[in-house]
Parts: sequence; C-alpha cells; structure tokens
Amino acid sequence: MKSIKKSQKLYKRAKKIIPGGNMLLSKKPELFLPDGWPAYYLKTKGCEIWDLDHNKFFDLSLMGVGTNILGYSNKKVDLAVNKIIKTGNLSTLNCKEEVVLAEQLIKIHPWADMVKFARTGGEANAIAIRIARAASGKDNVAFCGYHGWHDWYLATNIKSKKNLNQHLLKGIQTKGVPSNLKGSIFPFEYNNFNQLKNLIKKNKIGVICMEVMRNDYPKDNFLQKVRQIANKNNIVLIFDECTSGFRKNFGGLHLHFKVNPDIAIFGKALGNGYAITSIIGKRNIMETAQKSFISSTFWTERIGPAAAIETLNQMNKLKSWKIIDSNGKYIIKKWKYLAKKYDLQLEVKGLPALCSFLFKSKNNDKYKALITQELLKKGFLASNTVYSSIAHKRYIVDKYLEELEKVFLKIQNCENGQNINKYLNFGTPQKKFERMN
Repeated sequence: MKSIKKSQKLYKRAKKIIPGGNMLLSKKPELFLPDGWPAYYLKTKGCEIWDLDHNKFFDLSLMGVGTNILGYSNKKVDLAVNKIIKTGNLSTLNCKEEVVLAEQLIKIHPWADMVKFARTGGEANAIAIRIARAASGKDNVAFCGYHGWHDWYLATNIKSKKNLNQHLLKGIQTKGVPSNLKGSIFPFEYNNFNQLKNLIKKNKIGVICMEVMRNDYPKDNFLQKVRQIANKNNIVLIFDECTSGFRKNFGGLHLHFKVNPDIAIFGKALGNGYAITSIIGKRNIMETAQKSFISSTFWTERIGPAAAIETLNQMNKLKSWKIIDSNGKYIIKKWKYLAKKYDLQLEVKGLPALCSFLFKSKNNDKYKALITQELLKKGFLASNTVYSSIAHKRYIVDKYLEELEKVFLKIQNCENGQNINKYLNFGTPQKKFERMN
C-alpha cells in the first residue's frame, strides 16, 4: 500500500477544527476507505492526481465530483483564467464576460431568453426556486432528485425523516431548518408519474424541480407527461442539470429528450473546475427575479464566467460529450463482461459518462471497499462510480479494468464462501445513498 501518512495526519487535524472534517460530503475519506484514502492533493493534470506524499493516482472515480470533463488543469481554460488574474478579477464595475456567457447559453438553448449566474449548485437551485415561486404565486414545491443543502429542500424531512431517502441520504437531519417550512416540499419518485399527479391534485404545487435523469432513463414518456401537467396546472418546471449537463450532448440533457423546462440550472462541468453555475429561463419567468432580492458580491467575479466561456468553446471544438459518452459505454460493457465472467450479480446505472454499479450482494459495501483498497495499491482512485473525462485515454481505462478484474476474482471467491474480511485492511466505508454526489 502506498504511504499516505501526510494526508491522514492532516485529516486528523482537520476534524478537530472543521465540522465533519471537510467542506463537501462526497469528498469525505470515510465514504471511500476509512484511514486508507489519500484525502488531499498537491497538483493535478489530465486525469492524474498527486497526493501530499507525492503518490500519483489516475482518477477513475469522481473527477472533481464531475467538474472536469476536459480533464484537470486544462491548458486552454487555465490560460483564460490566468489572463483574468493578471488584469483583475473583481472591481466596482461589472465584467463583460457575464454578458458573453449568457448569450452563449441562450444560443445553445433557444427556448431560453434570460440568464442569472451564481457559483455553486446549491445557490443556483435556491435562486431558481425563488424565481419559480415568484412566477407561479404558489409556495409548494414537488421535487425529484438531489438539489443541494438549502432550507427549501431539506424541509421535506421535517414532515418525515424518510422523505429524502431516495434523493439524498437516509434519515438526514433537519436541525436549523425552520419548522414552519413543514408541508411545503413534496418528494416524488423518478418515472412515477401517478405519484406526481396525486401530489398536484392534493396540494397547491407551484413548482416542480427535478433532475432530467440520474440513475434511470425516463420511461413511458415520463418527461413529456411532467411538462404537460405543469402546463395544465400553471406550475413552473425546473430542470436541475448541474450534474447531467454537457454529458450526453452540447448543453442540457433535456435537449436530447426534446422536453424544454421553464428554468434550467447548470453547474459542475460548466467551468471545468472553476466555480460557476447558471440559471437560464423563459423571459416571463425570469423577469420575476426583479420582484425579489437575489444578489451576491462574488456572483460578479470574472474568473468563473471566463472559465465557462473557454470551457464551452473547447467542449464544442472537441465534441467532448461524444468522447465521454463513448468512454462510459466502453467501461459499462467491460463491467458487464467481467461480472458475467466471474458470475457476479451487478446492477449498472446512470448515463454512460456518469456510470456506476452495485453488487447484488449483502457484502456490497465491503466489496466497494475492497475495490478501492486494491486499486489504490496500483495507482488508481476508484470505487463503484466513474465520471469520464476526455483525459481518460483508452490505455488508462484498460489498465484500470485489468486491475479491477483481479478484484472481481477475489469477490467471486467471497461469493463462493471465503470471508471478505480477510482481504480488507481498513474499515467499511460509511453509508451513502447512490444518488448523492
């Protein structure tokens, strides 16, 4: 096993002074390999990461939690950002880049007329919900999927601690969320149109906020039906594409399925690692933002929009969505081949560019830990999820699959009676719902 002493020492310091140890749930070392995960990095390039002990790893895991379709430290994007740093990132005046970026996003999505920018996905969702409530004149929200940490979203668990079980985390706590928000947020399951229909019938729903897709593909014209019922009941439809955007096509995944929302949200891949999110929408909806107060100093900084402009240019030039879609399809095909070869029951989910799998076994969590442990030894950050980038060259993916096959053989042995614990050097990862990222 590679030495990760510096990372582990630093993480122990962090847990004493940072609640939870870090800023993002999805980067908690305990979710991967307790006491065995290299928690911090020194530098990045392509799909490579160097940790504090100067170990080099290929990232066959989350790629910055989905933020780097063009790979880490992309030269063209970094050059655009460096120019901004040299000439000034923020001033009393506004930056022209926000106008240019807004025009580009509207060109990609002809149904949209106006744009607002933020820096995080949670912020963007909160902005979209505020605008949608203002436009519909109704407070209640029906949602499906993961939409961040803000009060409006977590409030659904005030009524029942199980409401977010299929969207975020099981039994998520709501300490600090105002109790008077109880009964204003209603969850529905993806592809369960009758459930949404009943929610609308029984409650004064003003907003539907949902991911276009996460793990499962839409069935029986699900998205079209959601659009129709929103039209019929004067409901503002929000598509949260912070994760799905630019993975299957150039723009929102809704363009692929030919269903337009009233508002769409983009983040993660939009700036290739730099903080930028966008809220795009129809004029009659977006104009209501002026009847509320939605404003923040650092939404006006220049790095995010400049990075996004160059990221869009590079994605369009390279047709990056085709590359990562192809990568994902190849990985999924090989996962299924290995599962069949070693007689393992595997459930594969998600868009090809955001693919993941589960073992249909009581030892699923331990098998995930074993994969992480064994591939770390071979220089890979890996678990059961792969977020593809254009930096994932075929020889890297093949080497990852070669090492993964060796672990699948061990898992087959465990399924046939061997004790999985004899292989594990560390504890089992903490539970985390598969949709969460």
